[in-house]
Amino acid sequence: MPYPETVNLAFNRAVIEPEFAFSTPDRDVPAAPGYWLVLRENALLVRPSPTDGRPELPLGPGPLAGPYAVPPVFVGTYRGRPLRAARLAPEAAVAPGLVAVPAGYRATELDEKLLTLAGIARQVLHWRDRSRICPACGGAPREIAGTFGARCPSCAREYYPRLHPAIIVLIARGDEYLLVRKPGWPQGQYGMVAGFVEFAESLEECVVREVAEETGLAVDDIRYVGSQNWPFPSQLMAGFTARCAGGSLRLDTNELEAAAWFSAKNPPPVLPAASSIARFILDHHAADMVAAALARK
Repeated sequence: MPYPETVNLAFNRAVIEPEFAFSTPDRDVPAAPGYWLVLRENALLVRPSPTDGRPELPLGPGPLAGPYAVPPVFVGTYRGRPLRAARLAPEAAVAPGLVAVPAGYRATELDEKLLTLAGIARQVLHWRDRSRICPACGGAPREIAGTFGARCPSCAREYYPRLHPAIIVLIARGDEYLLVRKPGWPQGQYGMVAGFVEFAESLEECVVREVAEETGLAVDDIRYVGSQNWPFPSQLMAGFTARCAGGSLRLDTNELEAAAWFSAKNPPPVLPAASSIARFILDHHAADMVAAALARK
């Protein structure tokens, strides 16, 4: 059964189906050559295609020389071959024939498939790195067959990969939309109010709280739009729209440095990254504003 359109976003598994099949480390066949997802800091190592120069995953029988910050791990199959992920140490050299290409959500050199595969590697390797030591007793957890979970042989506690739910919301006021800016973002870049879900809180309650905390505004008419896996390093972003229901704009300067109401007549200087759910929400719910912003480029 095909996925709904709203989940066909970069970093969601639907982008790489049916070419990718997720699996677990114990299913690996070590001698079988396969594709490699090798991260080095915030970049993915790729090889230029001999036909058109486009980035491709390295294909071969064994890992690179290293040293590794996180050793190779089997994550599934891609195009019928084993797919393994690893993170090189920052000081590791890039092998001849490979290039390091930025693989963040603002990356422009990788297509959605490679961005999504790099995201899977980022999440899996983040979990592998964070699950080496049992937080309860200091033991060395071992893999639980058929999962990415780990069991500590000393205290028998089990641990499984964690995803952290967060919301992101587009706030409307008539034909205007509130966008915000965080310190350190590229010049002119604006996005949406976003934040993590807290204990004993629904997604909708999180929307109300985050908007109030970050902007001083009240919202109602909260509507779910869609979700996106966000592997930076392990979030799940739930997207919403909401209507401004009052209040005065008052920024939390610990989180934000600016906020403004934009419209088709007054679009933002820079739109959110094309791979982000923020851009998806704008494209579907503020299309006139997006068209005006693109026309100005």
